[in-house]
Amino acid sequence: MRIADFDTRFISLGTPKRIWTISAIHGEAQRLMDLHDALLDLVRPGDRIVYHGNYVGYGEQPCETIDELLTFRRILLSIPGMIPDDIVYLRGGQEEMWQKLLQLQFAHKPADVLLWMLGKGLAGTLASYEISPHDGIIAAQEGVMSLTRWTGKIRDAVRKHPGHDIFSTILRRAAFTGIESECPLLFVHAGINPEHSLENQGDSFWWGNNDFNAIHVPYTPFQKVIRGFDPKHRGMNINGVTTTIDGGCGFGGSLVCASFDSSGNLLETIQT
Repeated sequence: MRIADFDTRFISLGTPKRIWTISAIHGEAQRLMDLHDALLDLVRPGDRIVYHGNYVGYGEQPCETIDELLTFRRILLSIPGMIPDDIVYLRGGQEEMWQKLLQLQFAHKPADVLLWMLGKGLAGTLASYEISPHDGIIAAQEGVMSLTRWTGKIRDAVRKHPGHDIFSTILRRAAFTGIESECPLLFVHAGINPEHSLENQGDSFWWGNNDFNAIHVPYTPFQKVIRGFDPKHRGMNINGVTTTIDGGCGFGGSLVCASFDSSGNLLETIQT
C-alpha cells in the first residue's frame, strides 16, 4: 500500500519516535495558545505533530485560532531539524462545511443547506470574518447570482487575513505511519467506515457514520486508528484498536494533546 505516492489527500508520517496529536479545537484560541506553550518545550526534531481538524466552529475566536496555528507553525519550523511535513493538519467537519459553503450557489436547496450549516457551528466562523449569515439566507432565496456575490465576499474576507486562504489548501483527509512498520497507525478526524478502503471513506472521515468506539478489529493494514473528534462528545476512549482523544473543547471541555510512540502506546497527555 503506497497511497501517499499518488494521493495527496493523505500523507505518510514515516516512522517517527513520537507523534503529538491535538484534538478538535473549535475556535478556542486561548486554549490552543496554552497548549502550544506547553508543547513547545516537549517537541524534538524527528517528532510529528498531527492536528485533527475542526479548528473553527462553535468557539468565539475562529480567526485567532487560525492565526495561532500559523504562528506556531513558523516557530516550529525555526527549530533546526524540523521540516514542513513534520506538521500535519487534517480536514475536519467544520473545514469540509466551509468548503461547501464557498460553493453554496451550486447546492440543491441552498437556503436549507446554509441553515443546517449555521446550526452546526458555522455561524460563529462567519461572524469572526465579519460576514452576515442573514445576508446569506436572503441571497439563497434570491438565486444563484446573489449567492455567488455573497460567497465572493466570504473569499475576500478570508484573504484579508494573511495565510488563511493558503491554510485551507494544506489540509489532509488522513495521516498514517509507515505501513512497513510493526504497528502502523492511522490518524483521522471523526471516524472511519471499516467496510470501505481509505480512498473511499468519503464523509465517514468527518461525520463518523459508524460507532467508532465499537470497532474491535484492526482496520487493515493499520493496527490502531486515532481520532480527534467524537460527534457524540463521550470524552477520551481507548479500546486497543481505536483511540479517541477528544476532550470536548468548544463544548465546555478541554483541549487535549496526546503523544504516542511508534507502537501506538499512549505516552502522555496535555489538557488545557
